[in-house]
Amino acid sequence: MRKIIDLCKEVPLLPLTILAAIPLALIPQWRPWGHIHSAFDPGVGEWIIILFVVWTIYTSIREMIDSIRHGHVGVDLLAIVALISTVCVQQYWASWAVVLMVASGEAIESYAENKAKGNLTALIKAAPQQAHVVTLPGTDGAEADMTDEGFRKVQQAVEAAQREGKPLNAGNGHFETVPVNDVKLNSVLLVLPGEIVPVDGLLLSGTASVDLSNINGEPVPRTIFAGAKVLSGSINGSTTMMIRTTSLAADSQYQQILKLVSAAEESRAAVVRTADMLAVPFTIISFAIAIVAWIVSGTGLRFAQVLVLATPCPLLIAAPVAYVAGTARLAKQKILVKSQDVLENLGRVTHVFFDKTGTLTVKQPQVVRVEKAKGVPADVSEDEILMMAGVVEGFSVHVLAKGIVEAGRAAMERLGRLPSSSGKTAADSNVDASHRALPNPSDNYPVVGNVSEIPGKGVRGTVDGRKVEVGRYAFVTEQDIVSQEVHNAAEEERNEKAMEAADREAAKLWPDTLEPDEMATYIAIDGYLAARIVLRDIPRYNAKQSIQELRKLGVKEETMLTGDKKSSAMIIANEVGITDVRYELLPQDKVNAVREASEQEKSGTETWWERATAKLLGEPIHRDVTMMVGDGVNDSPVLAVADIGMAMTDGTSTAASESAEVVIMNDDIGAVPKGVRIARQTKQRMLQAVLVGIALAIVGMVCAAFNLIPVVAGAFLQEAIDVVSIVWALTALFDRK
Repeated sequence: MRKIIDLCKEVPLLPLTILAAIPLALIPQWRPWGHIHSAFDPGVGEWIIILFVVWTIYTSIREMIDSIRHGHVGVDLLAIVALISTVCVQQYWASWAVVLMVASGEAIESYAENKAKGNLTALIKAAPQQAHVVTLPGTDGAEADMTDEGFRKVQQAVEAAQREGKPLNAGNGHFETVPVNDVKLNSVLLVLPGEIVPVDGLLLSGTASVDLSNINGEPVPRTIFAGAKVLSGSINGSTTMMIRTTSLAADSQYQQILKLVSAAEESRAAVVRTADMLAVPFTIISFAIAIVAWIVSGTGLRFAQVLVLATPCPLLIAAPVAYVAGTARLAKQKILVKSQDVLENLGRVTHVFFDKTGTLTVKQPQVVRVEKAKGVPADVSEDEILMMAGVVEGFSVHVLAKGIVEAGRAAMERLGRLPSSSGKTAADSNVDASHRALPNPSDNYPVVGNVSEIPGKGVRGTVDGRKVEVGRYAFVTEQDIVSQEVHNAAEEERNEKAMEAADREAAKLWPDTLEPDEMATYIAIDGYLAARIVLRDIPRYNAKQSIQELRKLGVKEETMLTGDKKSSAMIIANEVGITDVRYELLPQDKVNAVREASEQEKSGTETWWERATAKLLGEPIHRDVTMMVGDGVNDSPVLAVADIGMAMTDGTSTAASESAEVVIMNDDIGAVPKGVRIARQTKQRMLQAVLVGIALAIVGMVCAAFNLIPVVAGAFLQEAIDVVSIVWALTALFDRK
């Protein structure tokens, strides 16, 4: 009931038109003023309908002029002439039905678009609206008095405030709640459990758990630590956290997502302009049938009978509804498009370029095997070696560290040394927050200490009392070159060459040589070389399947672009099933490769029909389209030069939204074929809805021309045709394989 009331508020003409049927039925020919003219002498009920007709014609003409002014074809002319003709032949019930058609058409359009925008609306409603700004002295980011040691004079500020009688919010979570747009840079915010983070910032609390599902669809909450970036739109876990803002609300991550969604929602696709193109012949055919029927029958009533069935709704409503539905469906799959033009082009992709590292492969090299050194005791397992390496590397910022940490965590799980929960959860009302989800004290979790890192060489520490070193061979074997001091670039270069020579010597200690795409790090335990940990760039688990799905969708070519050497590039290409490989490319080489392919696709011959539609729509609708898929940061130039740039992110990068037309927010390469399929299905549903509506309308007009459909019945039949067309367009929300 609430939805019906809201709909009537959006389209007030609809309930008023329905109420107008009462005087038309009860007092159609009541004339308190007497008879005026025998040829045209409507009663009170009929005059009310005439007033509704005049108002509808006025608003329709105004909207039609506005559409033409914005470059779109106005098909409201059919409804305007139909209204005039029904009044002229004094078929007031038919006039009422046409007014009802116009009003209900607006209502159906509003309902359909709201239905199609359901996912987008949910995204917008989830936007943070307010923030809790901490007002303690020294937290406002402003200049403050400092002690000689460089600390803020917080205590002095507190004492001064007390002397002046000012209220203080002291240390127990007090804050001031303000609209999110009023939050300033460097403010300290308090985010309560379960609340949405209002703006981007850095975590000040020791640790926090955040739910990023609103941003990238990641199902498992992520644990972050002090100094980590916290994104707006993420949901805080079960503990209160404090952040210092690094962006204004308008520049924060969630607002960037909303900008993408809003731009796509408000844009007008090329295929919607194709619907505009169909409006011209449809209008001509409608008038032709009506005029011929009038001439042959000799009565103007037949003209009105035909035109009340000339429904423009499949063109006015069904086409944009289908594309809004497609955009919403993509948003639900965490695929955001900048405009509906991009959605239309996405369905016509024929050549896809892929970046290798981070796109076809995982973002960090992964451990593929552990090769124990000679002399290592048999009771020291590979999992124990990985566990010790992983917990030490957890304190490193090296590019290989994350892969080793993940492998170490998996090894700990196999060894049964991961900390388990105490079993107390946030749902336990009798347990205070400080004791929830704590590890059991009896767990045999590795004890780590004395960790230190030498950049570019390795990291060392103690694990369960044992000395562990992970890194370059010279580092773990404690060769002199590691401790040599360097004072200039030349000495640093000599030191690095010595380290590389040591790594080459180390390779001889193992019978198997490394593959071209493999790399190694070494681990020593208690001063003895224990193992070589081999890592490599591995393909994403669903990369090969995604390439195969693109081929099934009719994509003609797939190309891999990489700066890697041929040997490394070919290994990945063979694993994912790509035959066209371009290797050892600089960024400009990638740009040139994509630009050349785009120009070749555009240079094909066009038919006269394609040239005509290109002039009418402003761009060809049948040419092939190239797409580049990359990470959106270092691939920004090549993403920009492709017909479509698609950036794969985990929702934490705003650079992607600036350089790409399509942004995958959940870092899943499987979204590439999924996006192409949804785009194609959206185009198909739109064209089906428009053509079915037009076909039914033409059949109805021909029947009316032969007097098979009365004028009033025709007006209601036209309404049914509108509903069929719009419901068909709404099927773009669903996946029908």
